[in-house]
Amino acid sequence: MTSFTTRAVAAATLAVAVTLPLAGRASADRTDVPGTAGAKTLTNTPEPARDPFYEPPATIPSTPGTLIRSEPAPLLPDPLGLSENVVTATRVMYSSTDGKGRAIAVTGTVFVPGATYVGRSARPLVSYAAGTQGMGDACAPSKQMENLVEYEGSGIAPLVGRGYAVSMTDYRGPGTPGTHTYMVREARGRAVLDMARATKNLKGSGITNANPIGLMGYSQGGGAAAAAAELASSYAPELPIKGSAIGAPPADPAKVGKNIDGSLYFAFATFALLGVAQSEGIDPNPYLNAEGQKLAAGVENKCVFDLFEYAFKDSGTYTVSGKKLSELLDEQPFRAAVERQRIGKIKPNAPVVINHAIGDDTIPYAVGKQLGSDWCDKGARVTFNAGLIPTHVGGMLPHVAKSMVFFEDRFAGRNQPNSCWRL
Repeated sequence: MTSFTTRAVAAATLAVAVTLPLAGRASADRTDVPGTAGAKTLTNTPEPARDPFYEPPATIPSTPGTLIRSEPAPLLPDPLGLSENVVTATRVMYSSTDGKGRAIAVTGTVFVPGATYVGRSARPLVSYAAGTQGMGDACAPSKQMENLVEYEGSGIAPLVGRGYAVSMTDYRGPGTPGTHTYMVREARGRAVLDMARATKNLKGSGITNANPIGLMGYSQGGGAAAAAAELASSYAPELPIKGSAIGAPPADPAKVGKNIDGSLYFAFATFALLGVAQSEGIDPNPYLNAEGQKLAAGVENKCVFDLFEYAFKDSGTYTVSGKKLSELLDEQPFRAAVERQRIGKIKPNAPVVINHAIGDDTIPYAVGKQLGSDWCDKGARVTFNAGLIPTHVGGMLPHVAKSMVFFEDRFAGRNQPNSCWRL
């Protein structure tokens, strides 16, 4: 398979998911906390033996963003021919916190260009939120790069090429023990913000309080960057964030769920089910039949490339009631829990750009537009770009290009046009 085909297939599986929280108990051990030593998965599916680097210490520093350990990253995402002569890559483990304020360990990768940055500011840092990678430890972006299958190189390389430092979190769970809290608003946002803090604490990164910061992501990553933009003022007010570039954000999980139920992307609903259930301490088994439980256990160690076999399935065949997952979303206790994951309720801390293809076949265009409108209503400055290239996959590269222009303006102290008048 050519590198172009690999990236195209990977992009096709960018994160899109319906959030399905359920009522009940999380697992046999209620004390399990993903990202801590010895944590089990929600389904009690064993995780493969992991590299010692990814094993959290028995005691995790309570200060978010504290660097726990670092080492040179084995390989780079290299779609534009970058090399160690151009950029250094460092794998890190750092402390973050979950929704209950408990300290957890998260891993990620920091990229620092070798050349001096030429611009009006100190070298910018972009905290980059990856699209869906999968639930298993092997799916962590820092590991996907080692295996040469990390599709986010198409977004990272242009940033590094402009002289920006880039830090990309693995999120909570991938790489480290326990279930990935996929599509959980607060967990994603904190991981992105604490990754920026950890980069400042990394010796040799050159990033200090004087360096401006941007947030960026597409699809699941767009939702994570958007969540981080909303949380920054209260959770990380010291970070000098100048703007956030948001692509095709799944800001309204209920609407996204209805759109993808039974589609090519059906399997990602199970990611969301497990992620939110784990975060809220709930047990999905009472709502899943034998086949549904088998599905849930099966995806615990799967990455995006493994899941095409689940495409176009009838979700009602996996539930005890026979109802489709999207139907359950409209019922309590699901409705309230889904609403807690919605993005757009808090004003972002800096100007944002939202890029969303009109013909997005996965995350409805109306969802991204509504997020922009919600933020405008709260007094945010929003630039909204409607993409003309159809499909969810087709919208990614235009998002990257428009984000480069946005960051050049923001890091130079300029604003892009405000779109609130037409949203």
